[in-house]
Amino acid sequence: MPRLTRQQLLILCLLTLVWGLNWPVMKTGVQHFPPLSFRALSMLIGLPLLALGLVVLKVPFRLERRYWGPLLVLGFFNMVMWHTLIIVAIPLLPSGRAAILGYTMPIFSAALGALFFSDRLPARAWLGVAAAAGGVLLLLWNEMDKLGGKPTGVALMLLAAASWALGTQLLRRTRIPAATLTLAFWMTVMTTLCLCLLATLLERPRWHVPDPVAWGTILFNAVLVIGFAQVAWFFLVRTLPPLASTLSVMLIPVLGVFSGAWWLGEILHWQDWTAVALMVLAIASVLWPSRARA
Repeated sequence: MPRLTRQQLLILCLLTLVWGLNWPVMKTGVQHFPPLSFRALSMLIGLPLLALGLVVLKVPFRLERRYWGPLLVLGFFNMVMWHTLIIVAIPLLPSGRAAILGYTMPIFSAALGALFFSDRLPARAWLGVAAAAGGVLLLLWNEMDKLGGKPTGVALMLLAAASWALGTQLLRRTRIPAATLTLAFWMTVMTTLCLCLLATLLERPRWHVPDPVAWGTILFNAVLVIGFAQVAWFFLVRTLPPLASTLSVMLIPVLGVFSGAWWLGEILHWQDWTAVALMVLAIASVLWPSRARA
């Protein structure tokens, strides 16, 4: 079991805060601007920030041509599917519940790792998966009737979570000899192009000048989500074991639920509070240091 460095712990805390708060932010944003266009505009603004980061840190942009194929696969599962599906699903679901469905990803990741990538998980790692699954089920308890009437939103979020889980497993095992920032930049370029194309084809008649609320949510996503959080996540994926990197962010949907309740007035129940304890147990099961062997 891994012991987090101070750098990893700081990045994890900031990532949890940004991604957790972003669920009600996105829900607000897509109420003021078409969803695909909202995401595309966020990425168009965030992409130069990523490029500036590479320049300042003197990280090379260049990637050998033979690695473009594997990069396209990583970008498709890690970013294109995730960003496209969640932004279409968010208008169909409460923000907190969308976050919960999206963060079934660790359950998919553990299952995929064990079934297809020969991951041998210790007993307490499976305990973490079970606790995370229990937390998700509890948080969905009071929403089952509502979600049952919105199968499209549920299906999109679960498909996004499964795609992200597969992408995480692939990214962890990639042999592309490039810095995390370089991979993040080119995957963001790829995703931005796809979203711009989809937004143009599907939402062009709905385009309008964003109002102040829309601009605020777009800039939040551009600067903090695309410019920081996405790269931070890739860093954790490449420096922690797959299960640790996935379960370590399980507080994000909890923060998404409570920030949605505070911001959007979504009602909380006892299941929400119990889920907090289960998520903490899930995180501790993979991140708490093991006793040193003699």
